Amino acid sequence: MFSPRKSKKESEDTYLQVTTSTSDNHDSTTPSPSSSPHSPSSHTGIWHSMIDSFKPAVPREPLSDYAADGRELTDIEKININTANTQLKKGLADRHLQMIALGSSIGTGLFVGLGLALATGGPASCVIAWGISAISVYLTMQGLGEMASSFPMSGGFLTYCSKFIHPSVGFAIGWNYFMQFFVLLPLELVAGAITIKYWNAEINSDVFVTIFWVTVVVITLLGVRWYGEAELIFCLVKIVAIVGFIILGIVLIAGGGPSHEFIGGRYWNDPGPFNNGVQGTMSNLVTAAFSFGGTEMIALTASEAASIRLLPKAIKQVFWRIVIFYFGSIIMIATLVPYSDERLLGSTSVDVTASPFTIAIVNGGIKGLPSVINAVILISVLSVGNASVYATSRTLNSLAEQGMAPKWTGYIDRAGRPLFAILITNLFGLFAMIATDNDKQVAAFDWLLALSGLSSVFTWLSINVAHLRFRRAMQVQNRSLDELPFVAQTGVWGSYVGAGVNLFFLGAQFYVSLFPVDSSPNAYDFFLGYLGFPVIVLSWVGYNIWKHDWSCYIRAEDIDVDTGRVNIDIDVLQQEKAEEKARIAESPFYVRIYKFWC
Repeated sequence: MFSPRKSKKESEDTYLQVTTSTSDNHDSTTPSPSSSPHSPSSHTGIWHSMIDSFKPAVPREPLSDYAADGRELTDIEKININTANTQLKKGLADRHLQMIALGSSIGTGLFVGLGLALATGGPASCVIAWGISAISVYLTMQGLGEMASSFPMSGGFLTYCSKFIHPSVGFAIGWNYFMQFFVLLPLELVAGAITIKYWNAEINSDVFVTIFWVTVVVITLLGVRWYGEAELIFCLVKIVAIVGFIILGIVLIAGGGPSHEFIGGRYWNDPGPFNNGVQGTMSNLVTAAFSFGGTEMIALTASEAASIRLLPKAIKQVFWRIVIFYFGSIIMIATLVPYSDERLLGSTSVDVTASPFTIAIVNGGIKGLPSVINAVILISVLSVGNASVYATSRTLNSLAEQGMAPKWTGYIDRAGRPLFAILITNLFGLFAMIATDNDKQVAAFDWLLALSGLSSVFTWLSINVAHLRFRRAMQVQNRSLDELPFVAQTGVWGSYVGAGVNLFFLGAQFYVSLFPVDSSPNAYDFFLGYLGFPVIVLSWVGYNIWKHDWSCYIRAEDIDVDTGRVNIDIDVLQQEKAEEKARIAESPFYVRIYKFWC
């Protein structure tokens, strides 16, 4: 084994001290850029500071310093050290983490995809599909929260795949996740340009693509703190809009709209609760799973969080995101809009003009609000585009730190930005310029999305397996769960069930790809829906060929459960837990319920 060298300060840090560091601090093993005599602060003037900020961050200690006997480190040891000592800047405050957890990836998957799902399977099918998906996501996030709270490492769950399962799994999942969000930026830019057509269809879409692209570029180049501030504003708008829509939906259903017409459960009886039978429900399972994509992104922020003390709370906020934003919206839409509404048939991945939210308000006879909803959709598009650059750049940076991508793609400047990774992602966003050519747009986006079409499901499945391997390693190495700042409320059984549900999603996608709705079996639809499976398998095989390593997993006794962990004073931690438990026990019943879920 290797022996990481620690500074005196690092060895003396307690969990409290580590998690209350300022936003300007870097990882405790990495010198702060501000301490360099050549840092931006040593110059006068904004221009010099900006230019200097793009220079390389202070180099990390050489890997040779971590080998106690001077031997060559193994690949997994290098991965653990590099990702634990990232040079990314810790600039995300608690308020950023909570908002990112609540609403960062709420976008066209909910605002538009829900309409396509309603038309495909009917209202009952939507409730069932999103219900099963919500269970899977909640269970998966519990295990992820346990690992992220203990290991705030670069790449988050991507690194956990390499660390707790095998580097080949980290390679396959990492590149597939990169591709998923790499394609998402141009897709969202196109969706934003189409949203504008609701108000003005005469102006060339490329004009608005350019405007939105420049906006995303500026935000992402300002640094992680400004990404957090932008997401805080974007998410706040989305949250207020969805809560407002739910309240409005209740009023309309009860007959409080301009026409005072009681709707009740009318559309659940006619045209009915289901459409297209089993095929419709299976198709909606896939749509629902994809709509939750990006929920796991909160773990990517752990390595850039100024304080990870509230990370478990942010992870648990996913419960409210599922219950209020998704289920609340689904029930309102399913009750206010019949699945036979022809306007829903225009729903595609980028056609936001067919949003069921807009249709519901139009059906309610309320004027003016459709424009507000479309404005919210536009903000959501910018939010998801912004988040996609963050996810892609941090994924590519983590892959570079793990030796799975060209070293130059992991370049981090003195402002703590993965500069080249950000630029690569933003440049590909210009692919959205094909927005004015509908034929090329549909064909190109369909196949690009197909390459990583199963990415979310594979990512969640890998998180479940990584958590199970982590717990197994803790057990085999006689380590106590009392060492962990947060323990998954659902335990290992939550990860077992989550893994089972995700495997079921893969089966549902296979079924829908083989037997598409309203079509006979054909090769085009099958590969469009299931191309992601052979891609990820080939990635796994390719890594093993490259490394000449055909082992499938790391043995539990060999898993490193120390490198990258937060420094915790176990006695202090246990005292805090005991005090918190006593406070909760003395609280009213409703407070205990709230604390359990939040």
